[in-house]
Amino acid sequence: MILITGGLGFIGLHTARSLLDLGEDVVLTQYRVAREPGFIKDELGKRAFVEQLDATDGDALMEIGRRHEITGIIHMATPGLGALDAAGDYKVNMYSLLNCLEAAEAWGVKRLGIASSVTVYNGVENGPFTEDMPLRTTPNNPVEAYKKAYEIVSTHYALRTGLDIVLLRMGYIYGPLYHSMGSAMSRLVHAAVKVVAPELRAELYEDDAQDYCYVKDCGRGVALLQVADKLQYQTYNIGGGRATSNKEIASALRRHFSRADLPMKPGASQPRKDPYMDLTRIKGEVGYEPEYGVDKAIDDYVAWLQAGNAE
Repeated sequence: MILITGGLGFIGLHTARSLLDLGEDVVLTQYRVAREPGFIKDELGKRAFVEQLDATDGDALMEIGRRHEITGIIHMATPGLGALDAAGDYKVNMYSLLNCLEAAEAWGVKRLGIASSVTVYNGVENGPFTEDMPLRTTPNNPVEAYKKAYEIVSTHYALRTGLDIVLLRMGYIYGPLYHSMGSAMSRLVHAAVKVVAPELRAELYEDDAQDYCYVKDCGRGVALLQVADKLQYQTYNIGGGRATSNKEIASALRRHFSRADLPMKPGASQPRKDPYMDLTRIKGEVGYEPEYGVDKAIDDYVAWLQAGNAE
């Protein structure tokens, strides 16, 4: 049985669905938000179990291990971006990580997966981004800071304890259940479906591109790495494996909404070559292949929203 902290979150729920499809039962932790999307609702209480948890509470986490036979952990729980002050952010991120490390060791789990991010490659001008690239040590945002901290601290912990840890560097993930609207991709999709102008946080340029990954692909990649018998490396990219431009997103949306308001300037905001994650490791080891190109992903995402599903 695999425990997913933050399991009722955006990526957590899709990862749970993929694990269930692979034959694994799951325990999903919930802090405040409760969600029961249709794609997993029928499994709740049968093969998927929900537990209330503040991940900074180590005793509460250990109690879950007394109620369920946990064989693996995927740590995805994080505080909301900007929700806490600097000290609070540090405590929640680092105490939660320490609790998961200690629980994984105490329970003797097969593997602890730790959610990381493509943002660790910030400062690397050109790609493709490979897992063995040297990375800068001065972050410019909280996500980059704590994901790098997770990677350093957890790999050191693994060296000292023999714990099997895998670092999951996820691309820019979008799709059903994404509710924070942090990415321009989701803002554009939601606005097009609602037939309103998108509320963008910055100007968009047609040729700007990044490694967008549909959440169903991401969840499947995480699940495949978690259940693999053996892994050759500790760090894996999980993404789309290509740079998707804003122009491509607009084109995919206009197949559904020919008059969608998708404000973009021509050209690129800054020249970048191949700004995407190399997927050689994950493809070679567990056979991961992204199934959702931008057109298929947008079709699926639009259909989900038009069906009236809550985010």
